[in-house]
Amino acid sequence: MNPFDLTGRLAVVTGARRGIGRAMARALARAGADVIGVSAHLEEAGSDVEKDVTAAGRHFEALRADFADPEAVRALGAELAGRERPVDILVNNAGTIRRAPAAEHGDDDWDTVLQVNLSAQFALTRAVGAVMLARGTGKVIFTASLLSFQGGITVPGYTAAKHGIAGLTKALANEWAPHGVNVNAIAPGYIATDNTQALQDDPVRSRAILDRIPAGRWGNADDLAGAIVFLASGAADYVHGTVLPVDGGWLGR
Repeated sequence: MNPFDLTGRLAVVTGARRGIGRAMARALARAGADVIGVSAHLEEAGSDVEKDVTAAGRHFEALRADFADPEAVRALGAELAGRERPVDILVNNAGTIRRAPAAEHGDDDWDTVLQVNLSAQFALTRAVGAVMLARGTGKVIFTASLLSFQGGITVPGYTAAKHGIAGLTKALANEWAPHGVNVNAIAPGYIATDNTQALQDDPVRSRAILDRIPAGRWGNADDLAGAIVFLASGAADYVHGTVLPVDGGWLGR
């Protein structure tokens, strides 16, 4: 048997409309999973991520939820937890970022980043995870960050949230591992997406980043495909509470 085969599994991927989330949904579908994509502005039909999933021969469903709205997140969790077909894989990838020096970082930006990147992740995982616990099986995967390990520059809210995700991954794994539910996280390195466009466009920062990456290049979203399939699959049944860097060697430098 292929331990990486996800045939028959149902995966929920938040932040699935583009970038890393879209690549994760595509990878899971190619491994055999059906996918529910969630994003605030995800098209009801005809989205790029839907085309990716259906091209792999899997079923796709689109849901909209604004992760900045706690009520919307609670409603999403209740809907997913109440479905007849249970969620096998929950990928918590939705996120946002606000860039400003700490002395100028406003409360609204702080609150929004913490809500989207941390509080919403916990609320959704609590709801879907309760069903996984009752079934005695399930995979939860968070999108962490290099800033789960480091401080970064001009992103204090994002850094605080991503440190929180690393801690939440470990805390949930401690409770849920004995009940057959794996909780882990992936820490992407510098990936060329919309979220990092400002860094890519800054010649000084971009050069400094490239000079530190042993692989010698920015990552692309598809570089995360192997990690997401691994952590979602039976191959990772004895992997609990880990934050797996996919960073071209950045943290090893």
